[in-house]
Amino acid sequence: MTVTLITGANKGIGFETARQLVELGHTVYAGARDAERGEQAAVTLGARFVQLDVTDDKSVAEALASIGAAEGRLDVLVNNAGILANEALDGPAALRAFDVNAAGIVRVTEAALPLLRKSANPTVVTVSSSMGSFWAVTNPDRPEFGMPLALYAASKAAATMLTIQYAKSQPGIKFNALEPGTTATDMTAAFGIGRPAAESAAVVVRLATLGPDGPTGTRPGRERPPAVLRCRHATPLWWA
Repeated sequence: MTVTLITGANKGIGFETARQLVELGHTVYAGARDAERGEQAAVTLGARFVQLDVTDDKSVAEALASIGAAEGRLDVLVNNAGILANEALDGPAALRAFDVNAAGIVRVTEAALPLLRKSANPTVVTVSSSMGSFWAVTNPDRPEFGMPLALYAASKAAATMLTIQYAKSQPGIKFNALEPGTTATDMTAAFGIGRPAAESAAVVVRLATLGPDGPTGTRPGRERPPAVLRCRHATPLWWA
């Protein structure tokens, strides 16, 4: 049985990813900051709830310790938790955006590494964004060109770079970042755009279920990882 942890799993892409992986037979730990919402989501999903605030070192450590005590390993980590940071540009707003969207990845991944190393097929998937692609945001033909989301874009660029660096430093673990496609969630409600979360979650699931020989990291100048390349409505993140 594959043991999977998904951060921000109480709604949106995280919730749908959890649902689809549960259907595939994974033991899914649904991580959420809000205990009440997280527990409700876990019951609906048939998953196991774990309280996890990606901005809190103690919360992260306790969440991974509880998974370790119950399972002895972690096979898949999905770094999904994120915020839009659609607010006035100032120092506190920047700190919040990077704390969730970038530093949160480091907190959870570092805490998860000892358990991932005990897996026969360890996999880490990070939900990033084409808003973090330099190619996309400087291309007038792309929708990202006109999106005024400086902090979201910058923090997602950091998320993608972290994925690349982890893939290089942890060769025994697959690390992949993806652009799931514009999705109708709470984050995009103000824009009135996006496809169903279930469609975007299918992209995450594809990377979360790679075999041992699946792609890892991003490879500028080399063959594009097919699992990411064929994400419909997505921008390949290795163009960043």
